Amino acid sequence: MDGAGISLIIILCLIVIVIICSTIKIVPQAHAYVIERLGTYQATWSVGLHMKMPVIDKVAKKVTLKEQVVDFAPQPVITKDNVTMRIDTVVFFQITDPKLFSYGVENPIMAIENLTATTLRNIIGDLELDQTLTSRETINTKMRATLDEATDPWGIKVNRVELKNIIPPAAIQDAMEKQMKAERERREQILRAEGEKKSAILIAEGNKQSVILEAEAEKASQILRAEAKKEATIKEAEGQAQAILAVQQANADGIRALNESMPTNQVITLKSLEAFTKAADGKATKIIIPSEIQGIAGLTSSIVEVAKSTETAAISKQ
Repeated sequence: MDGAGISLIIILCLIVIVIICSTIKIVPQAHAYVIERLGTYQATWSVGLHMKMPVIDKVAKKVTLKEQVVDFAPQPVITKDNVTMRIDTVVFFQITDPKLFSYGVENPIMAIENLTATTLRNIIGDLELDQTLTSRETINTKMRATLDEATDPWGIKVNRVELKNIIPPAAIQDAMEKQMKAERERREQILRAEGEKKSAILIAEGNKQSVILEAEAEKASQILRAEAKKEATIKEAEGQAQAILAVQQANADGIRALNESMPTNQVITLKSLEAFTKAADGKATKIIIPSEIQGIAGLTSSIVEVAKSTETAAISKQ
């Protein structure tokens, strides 16, 4: 065999190897291959090693089964109260049937975008501006349900739909900013008023406590003064009582001594006169003396005269 024959054999072997390699396909994870035979759908290959017929079989489409995210450009919509705004949406979808996805619609992403815009206009058209701004969750739920139902024939499942941005007109934005500013100012005034109110209450409470403490201090002071006065009065009364008891005791002792010494009538008369003298105490006091006392007084005068005569005689003797 000459060199030309050997080269031909080698070329044929290479061609066979290339053909065999082309018939072996490995489908990676989270992917699926749609296989056509002579232009007709043949099978859908899942993950793993597969072999196809050379020439007559081909991979028509390679489909990813992972969840995909599509961010659509802002779409102009009109609300129920005739306000035009722009809303851009984000759609999360996943291919569940590669065959339907391959043959169901020509451009699935464009179809989803157009369907999203149409559904969004229908939903926003039934809502007013304030409802649109505060009902994102409701709008997302309605759009997801509508899109999921519409994309079932395409082998697509819509998992979530989110309103990314709601862009109202410039005039509406200015009005909303002014409204927000007014609301913030109102809240600031309310907070300031609440602070002043609490401050006034605290000051009033402090004054009240101060007055109460002063009143309690004055009350305690008055009670202490009254207690002191009471104690002084009690002590004074006890002193007077002790003095009276001492005087009475002294009088009783004097009377007892007189009784023990057996005094004469003259002594008793003198003591009576001394008592009258003390009663008068040098004042212009009118004293009525009974007749019996008058006789005693005469007797006393005689005794005084006798005492004076005795004293004179004693002096002359000297």
